[in-house]
Amino acid sequence: MSFSVIAEDGGSPPRSGTTQVKIVILDVNDNAPVFTKERYIGQVLENMPEGSVVLTVLATDQDAGVNGDISYQLSQAVGQSDSAFVIDPKTGEIKLTKPLDYEAAATHDLSVRARDGGDLSAICKVLVEVVDVNDNAPELVVSSFSSPLPENTVPGTVVALFSVRDRDSGANGKISCALEDQLLFSLRPAYKNYYELVTVSALDREETAQYVLSVTAADAGSPPLTTTQTFTVDVSDVNDNAPVFNQTSYTMYVRENNVPTVFVGAVSAADADVGLNAKVTYSLAPAQAAERPRCSCISVNSENGHVFVLRPLDYEHLRQTEVTVVASDAGSPPLRANVTVRLVVLDENDNAPLVLYPGQESGAASSELVPVSAEAGYLITKVVAVDADSGQNSWLSYHLLRATEPGLFTVAVQSGEVRLRRPVTDRDSVKQKLVVLVRDNGQPPLSATAALSALLLKDFSDVRLPHSSAATEEQDGSLTTYLIISLVFVSLLFLISAAVFVARKVCRRKELQAGHVLYGADNLQSGLADAAAAGTLPRAYCYEISLTTGSGNSEFKFLKPILPSLPPQHCATGQGPEEGQDFPCVPVSTEDMAPDNPGTLSARQFNALSFD
Repeated sequence: MSFSVIAEDGGSPPRSGTTQVKIVILDVNDNAPVFTKERYIGQVLENMPEGSVVLTVLATDQDAGVNGDISYQLSQAVGQSDSAFVIDPKTGEIKLTKPLDYEAAATHDLSVRARDGGDLSAICKVLVEVVDVNDNAPELVVSSFSSPLPENTVPGTVVALFSVRDRDSGANGKISCALEDQLLFSLRPAYKNYYELVTVSALDREETAQYVLSVTAADAGSPPLTTTQTFTVDVSDVNDNAPVFNQTSYTMYVRENNVPTVFVGAVSAADADVGLNAKVTYSLAPAQAAERPRCSCISVNSENGHVFVLRPLDYEHLRQTEVTVVASDAGSPPLRANVTVRLVVLDENDNAPLVLYPGQESGAASSELVPVSAEAGYLITKVVAVDADSGQNSWLSYHLLRATEPGLFTVAVQSGEVRLRRPVTDRDSVKQKLVVLVRDNGQPPLSATAALSALLLKDFSDVRLPHSSAATEEQDGSLTTYLIISLVFVSLLFLISAAVFVARKVCRRKELQAGHVLYGADNLQSGLADAAAAGTLPRAYCYEISLTTGSGNSEFKFLKPILPSLPPQHCATGQGPEEGQDFPCVPVSTEDMAPDNPGTLSARQFNALSFD
């Protein structure tokens, strides 16, 4: 503001002066800022990025200068966490510092203070509404779940109870549930947002032991969001399946004469159940009253179904037998299945052929009569034999083993017919003996022999002659046997005598080895006198016998006659072991002298000497 001031004096003429006065009014901060709105409301999508402008606030101040300069400040409402907003202090723009979450806070209350330079301020309220975006998938919360389920569970049994929710709002939070591709289960609403998963029909563990159920919850947003929950339902076993054999019947084979407890085969049964319900044990079924008793030679292992034959079997007495094997599981109650096991005994070549004709008894076999006029191919007889074995073990073949005239006869290999190979001649013996070998076709082959006798006769009235001749031959054979026995007996008697003689000689030599003193002359002289009196010697001879006292091997030295003309009672004196000792003289006849040396004692004479 400005005005003029005039100053006038009292003179005359009065004089005056004028000055211009300009008054400047200095501002005083007497006006607070004023917002254009008392309450600002803004909306922002919850998926808006950081730095997005939510809204702008505006305040004015009537003061001027510094008092009119306004700055903005943002204050968070009480109880809220770190602010997701920031305001530009000059422009008043409110921006996002981070994305908002509708599910965390649908609205945000802010306070904006506008302050001027004189420290006067004003406050306004800002309400930020978060607009929901379908950014949350539905949630599925399981309250209860039952697994495993017995396979005999009745339809309508609740398997699982669960609830669904969506943190979004409106259509974004509207949920629908569905069960994927299942015919045995279904979903049904329980109450509010709860659903039940229930069975629709009976379950079968043997068909499907485990079910994987997928429940999908989808909201109505655009685009819709979904959540899938998987339920794995195990089906527990119930003993509803009996064991099943892998064959409708079994045929096992064993060779006769088997060793005890021989393994012949195994039965096997499977059970579709599991655990104890599937554990199979085997046993032999007891024979029914109406049936014949089962063979006690068969045993079955209860654990693995192995079949054994307990004792040796004989094909000729038992060719086959049947038993019933029972397979039982360990369920409660146990289930069973039966199967028939047929044991076939295989033949072994353990029976030799048996000749039925001609009879091979101990008595003399009858003879076949053959006319000498018979031509080649004439049927003499037929050997008949059987074999208790079977198959190729009982195939018999016949062979001519021995014959009096081998070229005269032939035997049919297959039929056993004995025929003439050639006509009978005069050189052929009247009585013909044949031995036919009967052999089977086993491995190794067994055989038997049949003895035959044939009489070659011109007239059948001469049949007695060959029989008498045969008796004579038998008697001759008996006589030969007796002669052989006698010869053996005499030979044994001679060997025993020789052994006794040798034993005596050995004993005497041992006695001579034990003796050291020669016998006296008186004994020898008495013997000499007796011999001379008997007149056995035409003249007397004296021999000097020199013996050593230690001679253990009876070695004697016989000297030639010293003086033949000496009297028979005395001999020349020789020196013995001790000088001056006389030796006795022994009279010897010429008959007792050795033929090759007249001055030497014969063995017979020396043995006649008697020594004590």
